[in-house]
Amino acid sequence: MATLKIKGIIISENNMGDFDKMVTILTPNGKIACSAKGSRRPKSQLMAGTQFLCFGEYMMFKGTNTYTLNSCETIELFYNIRTDLDKLEYASHITKIIQDVTYESQNTYKILQLYLNTLYVISETDMDLEFILSVFKIRLLCILGFKPIIDECVQCKNKEELQYFSLKDNGFKCACCAKQDTGSIQVSESTIKAIKYIVMAPAKKIYSFQISSESKKQLSIISKLYMNIKLEKEYNV
Repeated sequence: MATLKIKGIIISENNMGDFDKMVTILTPNGKIACSAKGSRRPKSQLMAGTQFLCFGEYMMFKGTNTYTLNSCETIELFYNIRTDLDKLEYASHITKIIQDVTYESQNTYKILQLYLNTLYVISETDMDLEFILSVFKIRLLCILGFKPIIDECVQCKNKEELQYFSLKDNGFKCACCAKQDTGSIQVSESTIKAIKYIVMAPAKKIYSFQISSESKKQLSIISKLYMNIKLEKEYNV
């Protein structure tokens, strides 16, 4: 049997039998479904490391068709999420999205990085959870290939008077072109700057900005509709 040692985070866990679990681990190289035998026994060394949202380093054996977890070293448990129902709700919602857009043998390094950074912000700060979700959605869509055009009007290429976001054409539009696009959403200058920042900022800095309550509302609407359209699925917390 081949041995694999890799860092990852538990994105789902399902009980099997009296003491076993089947867990799904998101790694930099895609999702791995892995059996964790005996992990539900009170004194099992696998108990902590096989909990939902546990980030750790995992040693596993690859059999003919399945992986079997042999040992794990816990790195981060995101304890504050586990003790706050609101934080847990948002973390679970984000995890559901992650589950939908990832699969086996996939380069998921950037997705894993975004996921871990987002969970850290949820766990360790008091930042508005809806705002965190909005930023996460837009950045994830960029990673998945739906990066919006942010430096010019998607239709006429004008770089001035960008006042609308087009869900249909994936980016900003000037006031003139937006008149022909019933699906475009008018946004403030602050919201435009926020979207540009989310798209362009370094991975570890994407949550390092503040905007007004009104801009947060606009960002929430755009991120929700943009993701639902691009992923062809309704996502609601």
